[in-house]
Amino acid sequence: MRDLGVGFGYLFKGQRWVARHGRQYGFGLIPGLITLVLYLGVLVALFVWGPELVTWATPFADDWSDGWASTVRAVFTVLLYALSLLAMVLTFTAMTLLIGQPFYEALSERVDRDVSPDGTAAVSDLPLLRELWISGRDSLRVVIRAALWGLLLFLLGLIPVVGQTVVPVIGFFVTGFFLTEELTAVALQRRGVELRKRLELLRSRKLLVWGFGTPLAVAFLVPVVAVLLMPGVVAGATLLARDLLGEETRGNEDTATDTATGAGTATGTDRATA
Repeated sequence: MRDLGVGFGYLFKGQRWVARHGRQYGFGLIPGLITLVLYLGVLVALFVWGPELVTWATPFADDWSDGWASTVRAVFTVLLYALSLLAMVLTFTAMTLLIGQPFYEALSERVDRDVSPDGTAAVSDLPLLRELWISGRDSLRVVIRAALWGLLLFLLGLIPVVGQTVVPVIGFFVTGFFLTEELTAVALQRRGVELRKRLELLRSRKLLVWGFGTPLAVAFLVPVVAVLLMPGVVAGATLLARDLLGEETRGNEDTATDTATGAGTATGTDRATA
């Protein structure tokens, strides 16, 4: 059970790191804000043109009585809104990471340099477009896996009592696992760790992953919260990735140097091993 608390602790360590490095926090907010504006635009468009879209998609109701046609189309409109909101919540992190790949790569690398005993960090030698392609491809694979789990949980949710109590809790744990995969991928992909290996690493430390990701799954239900937390979450996920790989970490609690200068100093030592 210790891993559960350790994983939760990385959330706070990441937030403390960006709190000490204010410029990096502002830098890390940019991708989330871009994604939020895009999603809000889509949401507004849905509310404006959603009823017309439903009317166009349900020509079979044209010959029904006004009461039945209006009722059925109202139900479909509500479903469209609900499913769209769910899709936005599920894809917000993946989309933010995709848009913010260069931002979060830089942020994650600075965290690595700050806490690494020798002040160095793994650097990808792949071109930016190649990195974006790999990130987008892997994110799609993860989203498909998450969608399959979502479908299974939806079907289980139809079971009386269990579906309204146990299944939602399981859903948060499943979402937390996939959120952690997406977030640690920033640091692990930079180290050349492929998706299959990343999943193996996460499965080997499920309590650690759940301790980090499950609270995020709850917090990220509100996209604005996700935007504000994202820089610290990326920093915390970098520390968690080092833990998964058994890499030594120095004084990440006490480091006070802005890593943007590339010259962090540590006043204490801390070892995070698997």
